[in-house]
This record gives sequence, structure tokens and C-alpha cells, in this order.
Amino acid sequence: MTQPDKKILVEKTGPVTTFILNRPQVRNALDREATVLLTQAIRDFEADDGARAGVLWGAGGAFCSGADLKELGGGTDYIPWAGSAEGPLHRRPSKPVIAAVAGHACAGGMGLALWCDLRVAEESAVFAIFSRRWGVPMSDGTTVRLTRLIGESRALDMLLTGRPIDAAEAQVMGLANRVVPEGQSRQSAEELALRITEFPQIAMLSDRRSAQTQADLSEAEAIAQELALAEEARRKEAMQGAKKFADGAGRHGAFDET
Repeated sequence: MTQPDKKILVEKTGPVTTFILNRPQVRNALDREATVLLTQAIRDFEADDGARAGVLWGAGGAFCSGADLKELGGGTDYIPWAGSAEGPLHRRPSKPVIAAVAGHACAGGMGLALWCDLRVAEESAVFAIFSRRWGVPMSDGTTVRLTRLIGESRALDMLLTGRPIDAAEAQVMGLANRVVPEGQSRQSAEELALRITEFPQIAMLSDRRSAQTQADLSEAEAIAQELALAEEARRKEAMQGAKKFADGAGRHGAFDET
């Protein structure tokens, strides 16, 4: 399935785009070339009107072990993945992206998983800041996004100690959204991504935007922002959706149109 000469692969199935980290021989560590390629792949996804959701997955049974430390140790500096405008994680994507985590998501690999909206983890998945041992600081958004996601106390436990977090604990703390059997993370994430694309998109994206940008606002400011973001969906989708419900669609919690 994968092409060994390409470090980043992109596969599209209808409205779902899957990004594949394709360096399994180094647990999908990203060297400078792979980082540039991933950044461009994300930009292409953002610009593609037909792409509604993405999945990020690592080939060969590992998600991502972070930056390529052998390259860094050889004197090649790496692009700060979040802090640099040229980094793949510089800003949140404008569309939902789901991390399909098998094996290790370590250091920068954690940063990649945290950049995504949701994380589907296999039962043997491991999240950790193993780079703590080598004096390599986070420049991929991990210290910020991890803390905002699971809270300062739990984030500091991971950041200061470097201890591994298995999938079960990750789900309890909110780091993993769903845990699936071995070998099923990509399929499960793609099925979830496809389901997301089937909802009316304006309302879904406005709710997503409100949730992601409300943290630094007062409650009144956040509610005012929610109202403003919802305006287009109220005009273009809500009336039509309400009519479908009134006509009998989606009763009793059903998510189909009948």
C-alpha cells in the first residue's frame, strides 16, 4: 500500500483525506524533508473545497516518534513545528482532522496528535514525552495544547517525568477520545471522519470554531461569539433541518434522514 520512496503520502476517499507518515523504519520520525512535505500536504487539504475532514496516520504500526533526532544530532536544525509559520502545526486546521494512533505518539508525535480535533487510539498505543531524556524541548505546541486539553496537573506529570501513558489512561484523562482494537485505528478514524462530513457543514464548523476559540473570553463574550458564528447556519441550514425533523426525519435519536 505504501510507497517506500515517499515520506508523506496522501490518500483521498470521497470527502476524507488521509495523511500517512511513511518512515516506518524510524517509527515515522519527521526529518526536515518530511516536515516540509507534511506542511504542504496540509495546505493542499485546506485549499481543497472537496476535502471536508482529514485523518493523520503512521505507517508500519507507529504513529510518530517526533523529530528525527539523528538528523538533529548531525547538525541539521529542525523547523519548529508550531512556532514557525513554515511548521505543519503552526495553526489549527480549518476542517476537522482525526489522529489514528497506533504504537507510539512521542514528543513531536504527541504534538501531531494534539493538533488534531480527536484521537482514536489502539489498545497498545502509548503517549509520552520521551525526548525529556535528551534535552530536546517542545516546539510543536505540546506544552500549550496538552495543558489546555487535560489540565495543568496532568500535563506537567507527563512533561516533567516523561512517563508513558497507555491508551486506557489516555482515554480517562481525555487525551484519547476512543480506544479501538489493534490494527483498527485508521479504519475507525476514517469511518468517524466520513460520518462528520455527512452532517450539515456550516453548523458543524461554526460550533467547532466556537468551542476552539472561547477559552480566553468571558462567558458573555463567548456566548456573543457563538451567536455571531451561528448566524450563517441559522440562515442557511437550521430552517431546512427543522423542517426535516418536523416531517419525521431523525426521530428518537436516529442520525439518518429517515
